[in-house]
Amino acid sequence: MTAPELVLTPSEMKQADREAIASGIPGIELMRRAGRAVADAAEKIASSGGRIVVAAGPGLNGGDGFIAAALLAERGYRVSLGLLGSLDHLTGDTLEAARDWRGETPPAEEISFHDADLIVDALFGTGLARDLEGAARLVVERMNASGKPILAVDLPSGIDGSTGEVRGLAVKATHTVTFAARKPCHLLMPGRAFSGTVEVADIGISREILAAKGGSLFANHPPLWLHALPKPGLMSHKYERGHTLVASGGATRTGAARLAARAALRVGSGLVTVASPPEALGVNAAHLTAIMLRGCDGPEGLHAILQDTRFNSLVLGPALGIHSGTRAMVAVAVQARRSLVLDADALTSFEGMASEFRGAFRGAPAVLTPHDGEFSRLFKDHPDILDPASKIEKTRRAAAYTGAVVLLKGADTVIAAPDGRTAINENGTPYLATAGSGDTLCGLIAGLMAQGVPAFEAACAGVWIHAEAGASFGPGLIAEDLAELVPGVLRNLLK
Repeated sequence: MTAPELVLTPSEMKQADREAIASGIPGIELMRRAGRAVADAAEKIASSGGRIVVAAGPGLNGGDGFIAAALLAERGYRVSLGLLGSLDHLTGDTLEAARDWRGETPPAEEISFHDADLIVDALFGTGLARDLEGAARLVVERMNASGKPILAVDLPSGIDGSTGEVRGLAVKATHTVTFAARKPCHLLMPGRAFSGTVEVADIGISREILAAKGGSLFANHPPLWLHALPKPGLMSHKYERGHTLVASGGATRTGAARLAARAALRVGSGLVTVASPPEALGVNAAHLTAIMLRGCDGPEGLHAILQDTRFNSLVLGPALGIHSGTRAMVAVAVQARRSLVLDADALTSFEGMASEFRGAFRGAPAVLTPHDGEFSRLFKDHPDILDPASKIEKTRRAAAYTGAVVLLKGADTVIAAPDGRTAINENGTPYLATAGSGDTLCGLIAGLMAQGVPAFEAACAGVWIHAEAGASFGPGLIAEDLAELVPGVLRNLLK
C-alpha cells in the first residue's frame, strides 16, 4: 500500500536538510538537485528554445534559480536572470550556485517579463518572515501583471510557508516545484490557490529523515486511513456493524438529523436510529424507512435510550437548538462513554465554555466538527487557541485542550488528534457550500466510528469521502444528494 503523504513545515524541512547534509550530502549538491528539478519542470512548460526569465532572490531559493537558469541556457533556451540585491552580498551555497550562471545579472526590478514564455519565481522560499515591500514588491507586481505562466521555486514568493497566508502580496503561480515534501502552504488556503499545480521533486532526502523530522502532518488521502476502513466479510451481519443514534431537533427542525442518519447508514453503520422529541415523531416517521425512530424527551429520554449498550455511536448538534437542554444532552452522551460526534448547536450551546470539554472525553472517542464561526465561539475565552495564525496550530491546540479529535471545516479542512497527528484535506469542492452538507459529514464520521474505525481515521475518511461525493456530483448539488453518492465512492475505495 502507498505510504501516507508527509507534509513538512518550513522548520521541519530545514531540520531535514541539515540531517541530509550531516548524512553526507553536501548542501551545494542538494541545491544542484533542486535547481535541476526546476529546470526539468520549466522544460515541461516552455516550448523548445523559448525565452525564460528567472527572478532570483539573495537566499537559497535564488541559488536554485541560478542553477536552473544555467541548465536551461545549456539546453538551448533563451534565458535572462534578474537578481534582487547585489551579487556582492551573496554567500555560501548561493554564491557558489551563482558561479554556474554565465550571463548578465541585472537588478530583478529592471528585467522585462512581457516577452517571456515562462517566468521562474526564485525570489523567496520558506524563510520569508516579513511582508514584501520595496523592490521585492515591485518585482512581484510586474510578474503578476505580465500575464505569463509562472513557475514558483518551492513556493510562490510572498506566501507564508507555514500558514499559507499572503505576506502583503504574493506571486500567483501557475506551477510550483517543491522539494522532498509539500509544505502546509501548498494545501492551506489561500496559499493553495496561489501555488497552481504542485510537483514534488525528489532531491535525495530519505523518507526516514523526513519522518524523523516531521511525521505528524499529512495530506488527507486514502493511504492515511484506508487500512482502517471496514470491509464486511461473508459472515458479517448488521449487529457487528454498529448502531448509530442521531438526536433530532423539534418538529420544524428535523431535516438535519435525517441527513446525518442517512449518511451513517450509507457509509455502513449496521443500524441507525433517530432519537426524536415527542412533538417531532410524526414528522420524522413520515420520512424514515430503513432508519428507525425512537421517542426521546430531552436529556432524561436520551439517558433512557442509552441504557441499551448496542447504541455505540452518537451524533448530537445538528438543529438540536442552542440552549441548556442541548448542553444537558451532551453531558448525558459524554457520561455514556460512546463514540460521539458533536457539531453545530452542540458546540454553540457551549459558547465560551470550552473548559466543560476539558478531560470530558477520556475513555471514549469524540470528534468536534466546527466551522470557523463555531470554533471562535467555543474557544472565545482561550486566546492561546485562537491567536495562532496557522490553522494547523489552532486545530492542534484545540484537540490537545479538549482531548477530542477536532475537525476545523473549510475549503482547507484540518483534522487534528489530541496526540498531534494532523491532516489537511484538499479534495473539497465549493459545491459543498450548501445547507445540510455539514450534517451529512457528521453522519459519515459517526457511521464509521460505529463500525470501529478510530476517531482520527474516521474523521479523515469522512471528510475525504464527503468531498469526493460532492465533487462527483458538481453543480446543483444539495445535501440530500450526498448520501446517495457515498456507495460509488466506497466502491472505488474498496476495489
